[in-house]
Amino acid sequence: MSDWTSLFDGRSLAGWEKAPFHRRGSVLVWNGAIVLGRGSMTGIAWAGKALAPTNYEIRFEAARLEGKDFFAALTFPSGSSFCTWVNGGWGGETVGLSNVDGYDAAENETSTVRDFARGQWYAFRLRVTPKRIEAWIDELPVIDVDLTVHKVDLRFDDIDLCKPLGFASYATEGTVRKIEWRSLG
Repeated sequence: MSDWTSLFDGRSLAGWEKAPFHRRGSVLVWNGAIVLGRGSMTGIAWAGKALAPTNYEIRFEAARLEGKDFFAALTFPSGSSFCTWVNGGWGGETVGLSNVDGYDAAENETSTVRDFARGQWYAFRLRVTPKRIEAWIDELPVIDVDLTVHKVDLRFDDIDLCKPLGFASYATEGTVRKIEWRSLG
């Protein structure tokens, strides 16, 4: 396992691009965090050094500042496919992967309900291997998908604008900081 590598310097969007969503909100760096402004969908995509598509972990902290929908949806590679870890979707409480076997986060086995207090920072960690996707919020397990049994892919909308790795908010102002990645070897 390698050491954690920072993907965000806390001062600029170096290594990141604003995702070209239609009717997006502003994206800015403020107080050591990336703020995804309230818009139809607002996001960023990693444009830095290529990262491995499997056998890795990513961790970050995120908070919902305003709104009642997802504030820190992480789109990520999983082998030859991509998937999105939705946090606070469908009215503000749904956590899960979109898509698993063609079903959204609110409709598949990864769907859980979690209350996210406005302005509170949460610690997120995701592990992707060829056989599993696992995720934790504040070190509590929330997702464990067996990829030998299930297929992951992106949903039908334009979340693919956050590929290969990116964050998005929907009709909500969210903020992300302390983004780190490491190879599992």
